Amino acid sequence: MSDKLIDSIPKDMFIGGEWRPSSDGKRIPVVDPASEKVIAEVSSGSASDASSAVDAAAQAGPGWASTAPRDRGEILRKAFELMTARKVDFATIISREEGKTLAEGLGEVNYAAEFFRWYAEEAPRTMGAFGRSPAGANHILVDYSPVGVSLLITPWNFPAAMGTRKIGPALAAGCTVILKPASETPLTALALAGLLEEAGVPAGVVNVLPSNRSSEISNRILSDSRVTKLSFTGSTEVGRVLLAKASERIVNCSMELGGNAPFIILDDADLDAAVEGAMVAKMRNAGESCIGANRFYVHTSVASKFADRFAAAMAKLKTGPGLQKGVDVGPLVNASTRDKVEQLVADAIARGARVLTGGKRPPGPGFFYEPTVITDIDPQAEILNTEIFGPVAPIVAFDDVSDVIARANETIFGLAAYVFSGNVGRALAVAKRVDAGIIGINRGFVSDPAAPFGGMKQSGIGREGSQDGMHEFLEKKYVAVNW
Repeated sequence: MSDKLIDSIPKDMFIGGEWRPSSDGKRIPVVDPASEKVIAEVSSGSASDASSAVDAAAQAGPGWASTAPRDRGEILRKAFELMTARKVDFATIISREEGKTLAEGLGEVNYAAEFFRWYAEEAPRTMGAFGRSPAGANHILVDYSPVGVSLLITPWNFPAAMGTRKIGPALAAGCTVILKPASETPLTALALAGLLEEAGVPAGVVNVLPSNRSSEISNRILSDSRVTKLSFTGSTEVGRVLLAKASERIVNCSMELGGNAPFIILDDADLDAAVEGAMVAKMRNAGESCIGANRFYVHTSVASKFADRFAAAMAKLKTGPGLQKGVDVGPLVNASTRDKVEQLVADAIARGARVLTGGKRPPGPGFFYEPTVITDIDPQAEILNTEIFGPVAPIVAFDDVSDVIARANETIFGLAAYVFSGNVGRALAVAKRVDAGIIGINRGFVSDPAAPFGGMKQSGIGREGSQDGMHEFLEKKYVAVNW
C-alpha cells in the first residue's frame, strides 16, 4: 500500500503551478531509514531553478497580496480539511521517509493541519490601529502589508508540521513562498504542494524546490532583490551562515534553531507524572526534536527512584520499522545521526557513566538506536553540552535549586525547558529564572499552534505559531495624517 502511495506523489519541483524536472536533470535519492533502501528519487533543484521559483513567486505576489483576507483564509481552511481527510496517507509518507511510527506520524499530521486552520482564522483578523497623537497635531494610522516573497527552509524531523507552520502564516499574511524542504524528506513537501493546489492556492503562490544543493539554492535566492523574507528552522550552525548571507541585503529573518533543553525534577515532584512527562519530552520522534529533553537534572533525594522508573519505562519500548504494528520507536533519520548518538554515549561511558538500559545499536539494517538511560555523567561529557537528537537520556543529580538553574542556563541555547514540582508556584519561580522561550511545567508536551514557539540566545530569532507567527510575515506601516 505504502509503495503505491509513494509512487503516486509527483517527484519533480513545483514552480509556478507546474511540476518541472530540474534544469540539469539531477535527482535526490530518498532513503527509508528503517531499511536503508531507496524508495524514490526526486528532482534536485539548481540555482537556475531557484531563480525560476523567485520569478514565479514575484509574479504571483501582487495578486495574492490583494486577495481579500477572508478568501485567503477560506483556502487555508480547505487545506486543513483536505489534510485532515488524508492524515493516514500523510502519516505513512512521513514514516517511510523520516522513520516515525504511524502513531507519531498521525500526531504530526494533526498538529500540522492545525496551522492551516489557525491561520485560516487569523487571516481576516489583521487589524491596524487608529488614534489621535498625544500632541494633538495629527492622527496616527497603523496598517500592515505582506513582507513579500519569502524563502522557507524546513528540516527533516517534522516535515509536514514545519512546512505548514511557515506556509500557513505566510499565505494568511498575503506573502508568496518558496519552500526548500530538507533533502532527506522531500516527499511530504511535494505532497503538500499538490494538496495546496487542490485547495485553491493560485499558481506561483507556493513553490516547492527540493534540492541537495542547499547553499547554492539559498545563496541564489537570498541574493535576489525581490526576496524580502527568510524563515529557517534547523541547526544553529547553518542558521549563522544564513544570517550572514541575509545580512548582505538586510533580509527580514525568522530563525528557529538548536536546543539543549533541561528537564528539572524538584524534590517534591510526583515521580509518576515526571516519568510520564519525561517519556513524552524525550522520546517524541525518537528524540529527534529541537525541544526534546536533552539533560535530566533530578534532585538527589529522588534521583535514584526516578532513574529506575524511567529506565524501566524506556526498556519496555519496542524498536522497529515505523509502520510495523506494535512498534514504539522508529529509526533515526540517517547514519550520521545514529553515529553521533552512538559517539555521545561512548564518550560518556568512557568518562565513567553507567548505562541503566540500552546503550547500543541493534543488529540488522536500519538506523536504529536503543532507548537509553545513563547516569553518573561527568559534567564535561559532550552529551551534556550538545543537542543529542536521539533516544538517549542522561541523568544528573543535584542538591541546590540555584545551582541547577545555573547549570540549566550554562549553554548557548535557550529554546525549551521542563520543570516538575508538586508546587506550581515553586515551579513557576524556577521557570522564571531559566533562559528558555518555551517551558513546560508538569507536562512533557508543549507544542500548540496557538502559542508562540521560539527561543532565546542562539536558539533563534522571532516566534512561530500564535498571532506572532503571522506578524513575522507582515510589515507595520505608520501614516501621520491630518484632515
